Amino acid sequence: MPAEIVRNQTRRLTAREVAAHAGVSMSAVSRTFTDGASVSPATRARVLAAARELGYRPNLLAQSLMTGRTKLIGLVANNFDNPAFMEIFDQFTRLLQQRGLRPLLANLSGKTEAAAALDMLLQYNVDGVIVASSTLPQPLLAGCREAGLPVVHAFGRSRSMRSITVAGVDNAAGGRLAASTLVARGYRRIAFLGGPEAATSTIDRLSGLTAELATHRLVPCATLFGASYAHDAGQDLMQEILRRGGVDAVFCGDDILAIGAIDACIAKGIKVPGHIGILGFNDIAMAAWPAYGLTTIRQPIAEIIGAAVDMIAEMVEQGGTLAPSRRFSCSLVERTSLKPR
Repeated sequence: MPAEIVRNQTRRLTAREVAAHAGVSMSAVSRTFTDGASVSPATRARVLAAARELGYRPNLLAQSLMTGRTKLIGLVANNFDNPAFMEIFDQFTRLLQQRGLRPLLANLSGKTEAAAALDMLLQYNVDGVIVASSTLPQPLLAGCREAGLPVVHAFGRSRSMRSITVAGVDNAAGGRLAASTLVARGYRRIAFLGGPEAATSTIDRLSGLTAELATHRLVPCATLFGASYAHDAGQDLMQEILRRGGVDAVFCGDDILAIGAIDACIAKGIKVPGHIGILGFNDIAMAAWPAYGLTTIRQPIAEIIGAAVDMIAEMVEQGGTLAPSRRFSCSLVERTSLKPR
C-alpha cells in the first residue's frame, strides 16, 4: 500500500482520492455509490476495488444533499411500557437496515406531543414514516400529508385502509374468534380486560367479542380498561375482576395484560385454567413460556412488520404514491390457559 494511503487512514478519505486511485472521474465514483445511477460494470468494479483498497466509505450525509433522500425512516410508537414492543422494535430496525434504510425513533409515550415528534422527523428530513401503534395520531398524519411524507400505519385499523396505507389484522374478527373459542369450551361468564379505552385495537377487539357473544345470547359480564398495555395494568384489572367475582373466563386484549392477569391469579391462589380461563391476543414470545402457557389469538407480527417495511420502501421509491394496504388473518394458538373443548 502506498505510503500516502497509509498516512491518509488517520482521516476520512474523500471520493476525489478514490477517483484518482481508480483512474476515473469524480462523477463515476458518485454514480457507483448512488442507488439506481447509471455506471458501466467495468467502472463500478474499478471504483469498488479502489474503495476497498483505501478503506473508503461514502459519506451518506453528503449523498443525501445531492439526492434529496436521507434514507431515514421515522419509526413512531407509544407502547414502550409493553415488553412486546422490544420484539417489534428489533424486527423493524433489522428489516429497515437490510433494505439500506435507517430508523429514526420517535417516542410518543407519556406526555410527548405528536407535533414535537413531527418537528423532529421533519428536521431530520426523513424519507417516510412508519407508525407502529394501533392508534394513529391525527396531528402527525396531517403534518406528514402537508409535508408530502409517505406514511404506513403498522398494526392499524383495517377500516381506515382507503385513506392511508395500513398493514394489520382485522381486530374485530380477532374478537369474534376469541368469543367463539371461549364459548366452545363451555365458558359463559366472560369478562373483557383491555388496554386504553380509546385505542382502536381495544375498541375493535371488544366489539368483535360482544357481537359474537350476542349470537349465543351472551354479553360480557365485565368490561375493564387499563391506561396502557402494561403488566401492572393487567394485574390490577384482574384483581378487580376477582374482587367482583362471577367470572369464569377473561379475554385480554393483549398478551402482556393476560400475563399480568395470570400473575394476579397466582398471587391469589386461583388456578388457571382450573378456576378461571385466560385468553390473550398477539402471541408474543413470552406467551409460550411454561410459567404461563397462554392460549392466545395470534396476529402475524413478523409478517405485518415485513409488509410495512416493504410498503414504505416502495412508497419512498415511487415518490409517495399510496401503496395497497394489506390485511392479515388472526388464528388461535392453543396452550394451557383455557380448559380443553
